[in-house]
Amino acid sequence: MVPNLRLSLLTASLILLVVLLAAAFPGLFAPADPTATDYTVVLRPPSADHPFGTDQLGRDVYTRVVHGTRTSVVIGFGSTGLALAVGAAVGLVAAFGWRGVDFTVMRIVDIGLAFPSVLLSLLVLAVLGPGALNVLVAIAISSIPGYARLIRTEAQRVRAANYVRSAIGLGVRPARILRTHILPNALGPALVLATISAGTNIIVAAGLSFLGFGAAAPAPEWGRILADGRSVLAGAWWMSVFPGAAITLVVIAITVLGNAFERKRSGL
Repeated sequence: MVPNLRLSLLTASLILLVVLLAAAFPGLFAPADPTATDYTVVLRPPSADHPFGTDQLGRDVYTRVVHGTRTSVVIGFGSTGLALAVGAAVGLVAAFGWRGVDFTVMRIVDIGLAFPSVLLSLLVLAVLGPGALNVLVAIAISSIPGYARLIRTEAQRVRAANYVRSAIGLGVRPARILRTHILPNALGPALVLATISAGTNIIVAAGLSFLGFGAAAPAPEWGRILADGRSVLAGAWWMSVFPGAAITLVVIAITVLGNAFERKRSGL
């Protein structure tokens, strides 16, 4: 591996490790209450006492960013995992079902792909209502069609391979063929897509939270912290810069790891 690529991969891994630790144990990094208000320190700029400054209610922005990591990361990775699992099931049903089943399932998938993912997420949230869990479900639903089509295509390609045809001819049970041949090869490209999509889903989650569909106030969430800072952006830049920087760093780290995973899988 090229030294620069190795350094980038190491840096991305360290960033993601810190983020995951902050998501799992936010109290280790910021023991204070993220919802605690102090009107004597309203809109204070970054200082030794408040590294990321304070907001309109005197809440410590650093504490809120750290504690907001859990919600944002859970939505990003949770929606990706849910979409991958459901998309894999749908894609395999389409690939191995009757021709009529394949046609019906894939037309539904095509309809889902016709909608921009953010718009489809908004439509789902219009039905489910706001909330962190609903945002996770909405993002997952908008991502399922892409995984379903990819896995169906890969499953059909692997099923047509000579070694799979030989296994079928030898009387190997379909369940074993699916487990040992189809799934490992069909899921590879989907896992690469999932690795990269997790970062995109974190951005989408922040955007939906920014619009007011995320966790209810005063719960900390990166998108909500950004939304809180938009009205005072000119005078209190820190309220938007630091949560925005957190989103950017996490997405870049995930993208670097996803690209490395893709290169390794491709043998580059």
